Amino acid sequence: MTTSIRDAARPFTGDALTVLLSPTTRLLGLGEPTHGVEAFPELRNELFRHLVEHEGYRSIAIESDCLSALAADAYVAGGIATLDDAMSRGFSHGLGASPANRELLRWMRAHNEQRPPYERLRFYGFDGPLEMTGAASPRPALTALHDYLSAHLDLARSRESLDELCGPDERWTDPAALMDPTRSVGRTPEARELRLITDDLRTLLTSYAPHLTAVTSTDELWRADLHARTAAGLLRYHAGLADTAPTRLREITCLREVMMADNLDAIVRREARRGPTLAFAHNGHLQRDKSQMQFAGPLQWWSAGAVIGSRLGDQYAFAATTFGTRGSDVPPPDTLEGLLSSLPHARAVIDPGHLARVLDQKPTPRVPADHTYAALDPATTDRIDAIVFVKDI
Repeated sequence: MTTSIRDAARPFTGDALTVLLSPTTRLLGLGEPTHGVEAFPELRNELFRHLVEHEGYRSIAIESDCLSALAADAYVAGGIATLDDAMSRGFSHGLGASPANRELLRWMRAHNEQRPPYERLRFYGFDGPLEMTGAASPRPALTALHDYLSAHLDLARSRESLDELCGPDERWTDPAALMDPTRSVGRTPEARELRLITDDLRTLLTSYAPHLTAVTSTDELWRADLHARTAAGLLRYHAGLADTAPTRLREITCLREVMMADNLDAIVRREARRGPTLAFAHNGHLQRDKSQMQFAGPLQWWSAGAVIGSRLGDQYAFAATTFGTRGSDVPPPDTLEGLLSSLPHARAVIDPGHLARVLDQKPTPRVPADHTYAALDPATTDRIDAIVFVKDI
């Protein structure tokens, strides 16, 4: 058995992973099994460098606020901000404290300094402006969209009227609204009017796109569309927070995944002529199957990877990362992670199809030692293009 498993594995390198992917891949999702462990973003950095230098990739998107990421991308592009400032303003979810993320931005900027504009790398966030405790006000995204349009078109609404409808940002960001729908302002008359206004502004952005591209630029139009998507997504999310139905937590989880998928879709379209994109997030956001977790009861949802995979077909590839031992948490030998722990490599790339053929039976699912880790479901490995295994974290 061990010999057969070894035949399905190779020491981790960029080549060992990419040989398992379809040559049509435009978006590669690299998942991590848990957050806050530097081994996984470090591995991501190593893979991204290989993809840039050997596979023509020109962009990376991570599970971070799509609007905050504009500051990080400006630094990567050679902006005047310092690296400290880019780390402070360019990430959400505490990701600015990650040494691996800091090294990623430093390397991307250094790479870009030696390249012509069309070869320079771009940095994206593809999550919405959402933290675990709540969602941002739609004001920044909506007013940025309004400012862009009003500079070139006559609009029926003034910026001041939008500010009045939004009201204080604290009304939107109240963390208590996550568990108490009565604390949310997402279904007030003002919020409903803002959703209609946002829809009207998005329609204007689309219908005047030829003119706006001519008088500004394709990059400025893309950023305006990002603000439009974000404003609409936030208003939908806040409406979900205000829902009193028993399915509200599942629905707002789905809304977040849709925001992620829409952002990935827009990134792939923007990068179509430049090269493929690497996306990095939790396995649960990138896998092709339904994701699940326990949060005030069981939750199930279709991940952003499943949604974008349904749009891109074989142009989407997913590589899941998992690990063996973490301190006292040692995987039982009959689990997938326990079997892979018999490999001699500290980090390995596994061919899931080959692995399935040599196993006598499906491994037993691993029971996580803590809620921050989501073990791979052995029943779904046939929906994964590659498995990256780290023996010890």
